[in-house]
Parts: sequence; structure tokens; C-alpha cells
Amino acid sequence: MTEERWPGEDRISATEEDDLGAEAPEAEADGQPAPPEEQLEAEEAEEAEEAEDAEDAEQRRDGDTPAPDDEPPAEEDELPRLRGPGHAPGQLSVPDGYGTLTGSSDGARRSVAVVVSRFNGEVTNKLLESALDELELAGVARDSVTVAQVPGAFELPLGAMALAKTRRYACIVALGCVIRGETPHFDYVAGEAASGLQLAALETGVPVSFGVLTLESADQADERVGKGAEAVRTALEMADLFSKLRASATA
Repeated sequence: MTEERWPGEDRISATEEDDLGAEAPEAEADGQPAPPEEQLEAEEAEEAEEAEDAEDAEQRRDGDTPAPDDEPPAEEDELPRLRGPGHAPGQLSVPDGYGTLTGSSDGARRSVAVVVSRFNGEVTNKLLESALDELELAGVARDSVTVAQVPGAFELPLGAMALAKTRRYACIVALGCVIRGETPHFDYVAGEAASGLQLAALETGVPVSFGVLTLESADQADERVGKGAEAVRTALEMADLFSKLRASATA
């Protein structure tokens, strides 16, 4: 044994070199700084994540619960889709084996009263024209039609009630127009006209059809004046249905 080396030194040195050799690449990798571009991207991602967490926390404080990203909006997922926009008349199919009772819009040998409001006359005149044309097409003679004028839509129920109580008419057609303004006046008039016309029909047993336009603006009137003809068909159909019911009751 010399002063420079001692027994077992070679074995220990070899073991240490193996250990150091296994760890050296990792140590070297840990010590290697990332490129500046990667560092910048990492910092931006971290800042974005912190901002998102802060926004979620603020929403929770306000009482809002953020919806998961994978869920569709409530209006598309929760609300029912009954039909497309616009008015669509229904087609009813009754299974075989059941008795059915339906009315017809044929107006032959029927007397009809039309109560129409003068207010918004530029619109109600077109409604009246549409209704009278439909009455003629349905076979109702001109001398069997009575047109009663009232000041406005609010007075339509009173006029319809008075006409129905005479028992001279098979049905009543009510025509009017209410246009929304900047006050709640629209809601009161439209609501009372609808409920009052229904009450007139219920109390007298004479069909009263609803031909009142409720518009957001006068510009919507031209494409809706056909409501007059529709109200006539409704009134005649209900009158025919009531006639058949009375006939079946006395048979």
C-alpha cells in the first residue's frame, strides 16, 4: 500500500462514478434553461388561468353559477319546441268508431252581425272589407248582415252583448284594432276586449268571434287584415255547430 492509494479505493471510485453517471443527464437537463419563447408562452398561459379563476370566483360571489362549457345554452336545451313561429291552423284526426260533431262555415240562410270599432279606422276599414268579402263567399246575403259601429275596441263587448241578446243573429263577428303605445293603455284595452267578448258569448250562447288586431305598430296591419275573414269563418263554424247541437238535443 502506497501513500497515494489504499485497498478498496478502486471499487469505491467505480461505484461513485456509476451513480454520478446515472444522475448526470437529469441534473444537466434540470439546469438547462428553457428557450425564451417557451418561457413567455408558459407565463401567458399561467396569467390566463389566474384571470379565469378570478372571474369564476367573482361570479360565485354574485350568486351566478357558470354553466359547464360542454352544455348547450338553456334556450336550446330546456325550452320546448312546439312549432315554428306564426299562426298555423290545426288539423284534427279523430280515430274511427267515435261519434263526431263539426261545424261548417257555410253561411247560407244565416243572419250575421258585425260589430266594428271606429278607432284606428284606417285598419278597421280593411278588416271590415275582408269580413264582408268572406261573408259573401260563404253565401250570406247582404240583407242578412248588420254592421254595428262602436267608438273603440273597449266598447266591442258591449256592442256584441247587445246584438246577441236580440236573438236575431246566428253569430257575431267583432272587429277592432289596438296599437301598443308608451303607456299600459294597450294592455287594459286589449285584455278587456278579449275577456268581454268571451263573456258576451258565454252569457248569451251566441258565438262571438275575436277579430281584434293587437299590434306593436301600425306597420304590421297590412299583413294581418285577413283576420276579418278568419273571424267570419270561425263565427259561422261555431254557429253551425251550435245549430247541430240544438237539433240533436230535440231529436
